[in-house]
Amino acid sequence: MEYGFAHLPLIPLRLDDEDRSEMISQVLFGEVFEILEKRDKWSLIRLEYDRYSGWVDTKQFMIIDEVLYQNLRWTDGMIYANKALQSIQLDNNAIDFIPFGSCIPTEQNEGSPLKISYRNEDFSKISAAKGESIEAMAANFHNAPYLWGGKSCLGFDCSGFTQLIFKLHGIKLPRDASLQVTEGNTLSFIGEAEAGDLAFFDNEEGIITHVGIVASNNTIIHASGCVRTDKLDHQGIFNEELGRYTHKLRLIKRYF
Repeated sequence: MEYGFAHLPLIPLRLDDEDRSEMISQVLFGEVFEILEKRDKWSLIRLEYDRYSGWVDTKQFMIIDEVLYQNLRWTDGMIYANKALQSIQLDNNAIDFIPFGSCIPTEQNEGSPLKISYRNEDFSKISAAKGESIEAMAANFHNAPYLWGGKSCLGFDCSGFTQLIFKLHGIKLPRDASLQVTEGNTLSFIGEAEAGDLAFFDNEEGIITHVGIVASNNTIIHASGCVRTDKLDHQGIFNEELGRYTHKLRLIKRYF
């Protein structure tokens, strides 16, 4: 088995082994993964954090050994970039800009494949899982654009947004909304919902198609066109700009 380290700010994770293939997710700087298969210039990988699989361009990552892979696996002791785009200096004196949520090796992670210089105040430790903190962090990304497969401040899809916010609060969620809904504790009534819970929405066939973060004052923060705040009630999400409901509520779950 071979292993990889994401040394670029943001790497597309694609459904198939070609540039025109659908982007199903992204690999942020500092993530590590298993290499399952190689085909021409493409590698099929499985991310260590959420076990999500897809194809990446082999030129866009560094090969590492198993010892280093184990050392760099995600833990609550990681630190992450706490600004939308954060500068770091690499060992070749190059300046790179990594997106919010990118993790970097700390003193607990021996043998990093890169020597990274950074300012301590530009990076944060994982926060305790509290509803107010989850809501506050999510609200920082208002107007970040929607991007299918995106999980950075440069573009989120709905589940990429919830996964990243929860990751930085020490809660590991699967990548997709249809998988996130299988975890956590289901609430009986919307009146029980608190800031930091996740609300899930389905289509006419009963398939989960959307997820967002419950916020205070009967609102929800979610990625739909952009990261936005809308009204939430027992029917679903009401978009005041459109004057109608845009998503039908299925259930609400709590993870902390």
